[in-house]
Amino acid sequence: MMHSALALSLLLIAVSSNLAMAIKKEKRAPQTLSRGWGDDITWVQTYEEGLFQARKSNKPLMVIHHLEDCQYCQALKKVFAENEEIQEMAQNNFIMLNLMHETTDKNLSPDGQYVPRIMFVDPSLTVRADITGRYSNRLYTYEPQDIPFLIENMKKALHLIQTEL
Repeated sequence: MMHSALALSLLLIAVSSNLAMAIKKEKRAPQTLSRGWGDDITWVQTYEEGLFQARKSNKPLMVIHHLEDCQYCQALKKVFAENEEIQEMAQNNFIMLNLMHETTDKNLSPDGQYVPRIMFVDPSLTVRADITGRYSNRLYTYEPQDIPFLIENMKKALHLIQTEL
């Protein structure tokens, strides 16, 4: 009787140990606010928080609208996250927000609600509709090959802040 109880106990320990290991393997790393756009960047959670931080820090807010299952968003995210100049500027000179839903501020969708869409808001809380991408049918979209243009627009957003001081 004692021998079978010991065998049963060892069997239970082995099964529970294997089950625990299987559960651990299935766990993913916690989702960060970066959502893959740059883990070294400090991201705000909400548009309202972004506006508050932009005004408080006197930095422009960069809002990236995207969807997880959008192939164009994924392609842009990849080159955005890999570009050192963008990552450095985003980390040091901008308040950063990426959204997978629309905000109540209609100024952030002046030509429609599409993704990917990148908008800039200056510290006076003005949406900079004048900082546009290359495409006339979607003014605020960028494609992977547009990264140099996005960098120039980031610099333009920073320059506008400095000239207004």
